[in-house]
Amino acid sequence: QVQLVESGGGLVQAGGSLRLSCAASGRTFSSYAMGWFRQAPGKEREFVAYISRSGSSTAYADSVKVRFAISRDNAKNTVYLQMSSLKPEDTAIYYCAPKVATGTAWSSTSLYGYWGQGTQVTVSS
Repeated sequence: QVQLVESGGGLVQAGGSLRLSCAASGRTFSSYAMGWFRQAPGKEREFVAYISRSGSSTAYADSVKVRFAISRDNAKNTVYLQMSSLKPEDTAIYYCAPKVATGTAWSSTSLYGYWGQGTQVTVSS
């Protein structure tokens, strides 16, 4: 089992930046691909970014491409999400999760598990 703690969220003005961290417990962190997702009030949880187990492969939702960057440090059992040029529509609770199921639909929430509590990101206009 993997336990996750997200941090780094907060209130920022439009155009600003934040760096989210997701610290994982357990010795098997490097065996999981990881994803970042977000959920805005009244909306479904949506995919934001994906990173492979080694970190050599990444993917992003079109809405955040170029502005966000996902990375990981397997020695620290941590995955990061660097967010730049933030917009009010980026406001949401952000979650990280390991990809626990096989399948190539890496943007599907159904392939991820062990969700953490999330960290709130609020972008003011």
